[in-house]
Amino acid sequence: MAKPIKQRDVIDSVADALQFISYYHPKDYIGALAEAYRLEQSAAAKDAIAQILTNSKMCAQGHRPICQDTGIVVVFVKVGMNVRWEADMSLEEMINEGVRRGYLNAENKLRASIVADPLGSRKNTRDNTPAVIHYEIVPGEHVEISVAAKGGGSENKSKFTMLNPSDSVVDWIVKTVPTMGAGWCPPGMLGIGVGGTAEKAMLMAKESLMAPIDMAQLKARGAKNRIEELRIEIYDKVNALGIGAQGLGGLSTVLDVKILDYPTHAASLPLAVIPNCAATRHAHFVLDGSGPAKLEAPQLSDWPDVTWAPAPTARRVNLNTVTRAEVLTWKPGETLLLSGKLLTGRDAAHKRIADLFSKGEPLPAGVDFTNRFIYYVGPVDPVGNEIVGPAGPTTATRMDKFVETMLAKTGLLGMIGKGERGPTAIDAIKKHRSVSLIAVGGAAYLVSKAIKSSRVVAFADLGMEAIYEFDVQDMPVTVAVDSNGGSVHQSGPREWQQRIGKIPVVSN
Repeated sequence: MAKPIKQRDVIDSVADALQFISYYHPKDYIGALAEAYRLEQSAAAKDAIAQILTNSKMCAQGHRPICQDTGIVVVFVKVGMNVRWEADMSLEEMINEGVRRGYLNAENKLRASIVADPLGSRKNTRDNTPAVIHYEIVPGEHVEISVAAKGGGSENKSKFTMLNPSDSVVDWIVKTVPTMGAGWCPPGMLGIGVGGTAEKAMLMAKESLMAPIDMAQLKARGAKNRIEELRIEIYDKVNALGIGAQGLGGLSTVLDVKILDYPTHAASLPLAVIPNCAATRHAHFVLDGSGPAKLEAPQLSDWPDVTWAPAPTARRVNLNTVTRAEVLTWKPGETLLLSGKLLTGRDAAHKRIADLFSKGEPLPAGVDFTNRFIYYVGPVDPVGNEIVGPAGPTTATRMDKFVETMLAKTGLLGMIGKGERGPTAIDAIKKHRSVSLIAVGGAAYLVSKAIKSSRVVAFADLGMEAIYEFDVQDMPVTVAVDSNGGSVHQSGPREWQQRIGKIPVVSN
């Protein structure tokens, strides 16, 4: 008879897995990204991948999060029908206690991003609970658990449609991926669910992302069934879009495509796609009563010999003295190294500022955006002697609706985030002769090393969403939208799609 599975083993295994995936990329991802770096011909995309690879190795060595967004926890659990338990908590309670301990670990405290009452107060739960848990009852005496931490930037780009049975899955995917923008931090993976019902397709798309990257092996041996043929076709056609790393234009947008399918109604073809970002955090383990899970860490030799350094052509900018006249000279795709003071602010801070203005009230004491830049970031808490924890950018488009107000009423010069800006933001940037910059999503620990001091200046109750003042030195950014409204996220992919030439360019 199999040994009972102990409560503490479930808790410890979940907590350990969440710590593990916060700072270790899967070995398969490291290998696939290294190959993408080797093949990349776009200078901007190659630089972005170099930052991600350098950040990845730094995090593995320092045991600090790959990304400041340490995700919403998603757990797939397969429980054997003959499992015996030694526990007084429910399985859901055990898993959530593991999440709590994993995120509050003093040696590597992870960012709490979960808010309760999503339609009301949106109050942070402070420990990243509860997890989203999916159960399956299967034969056997073991419990198999897959743990993932899904970042908001990629999760927000999930798409679903109900196709007609005769419609093309490939055509819809190729048409849809460009609408996802770059906020999901490519290069990553696409998880696709086909069939079942609406909720089944979404669940399959998410679960498919738990599988290892094996596209190179698949292409080498050739497809053996229709699903594998579709994986290769979608992979090739999505990469031919030229979106590239961080949406800057290049050869690698996806490193793999995963597909799960399920029987469906004769009148239906449910189709879901969920991207996995450059953090791609997941771990898998089995509990059989013999103790907690033990995960095998990658070796430092698994990383390629890539160390990011700024290009000699990068323009150094003093944020303390920069003028609008200087900003007007910056061009899309140009690399800048920022030094000096900047303020931070993301969703909740922007909402509060907008509410103050709507009531005719001033900004909080000590907050002055005049001739300053705002960085869209929610940093991880520091540990040890750190100034700040990993502090990579959040998705810029979520702040698009606030851009006109911020530029018109605060004297702000520009913004820093990740991904593209939408038409509303670009119009405001052009109108006010402003600029939008991007830092590399997936390089949060690397970016944090440029931050030399940090203090909260307003909205302290918002935690990671408070307004901070950072003093930075040589913080690497790229000009995404210039003062004339030119966007690298439009010009870069267009240029590289034409270069790749596998898909005809569609004119507007």
